[in-house]
Amino acid sequence: MPIVRQSKKRDAMLALLRATGRHPSAEQVYQGLKPDYPDLSLATVYRNLGQLCEQGLVRRVGTVNGQERYDGQTAPHSHFICNRCGRVADLPRLSPGEGCVERLGVQYGFTAESWEFIVRGLCEDCKEF
Repeated sequence: MPIVRQSKKRDAMLALLRATGRHPSAEQVYQGLKPDYPDLSLATVYRNLGQLCEQGLVRRVGTVNGQERYDGQTAPHSHFICNRCGRVADLPRLSPGEGCVERLGVQYGFTAESWEFIVRGLCEDCKEF
C-alpha cells in the first residue's frame, strides 16, 4: 500500500466519522466539513474516503438509496439498514462472532479475512406507515 501523506482535510473526515453514529454518505461528510473548509470539493471527499477505507481506518457499510455509507468504527459489528428511510444503525450485540466465521471456514474450506453482517428491513418509525 502506498504511503499517504498527512492531510488536515482527511484527518477532519476521519474525526467526523469517528464522532458520529449516523453512517454518513460522502455528500453528508462534504456538507459537514464545507463550513470549516470552504475550498473542499466533493471529489476530494470521495478520494480521501477511499484512502481511509484502504487504510482500514473507515468501513464502507453499504449502498443506501444509491449512496455509499461510511462508518468510522472499524471494530467488528453488525448493522441494520431501513429499506424505506435509509437509516443505518449499529447492532453491536448482534454479530456472528469470530468463532462462527472460523467454523464456516473449516466447513467450506476458506480462510476469512473479514466479515460483515447486515440486517435489512423497516425501522420502528417506518413500520408504522
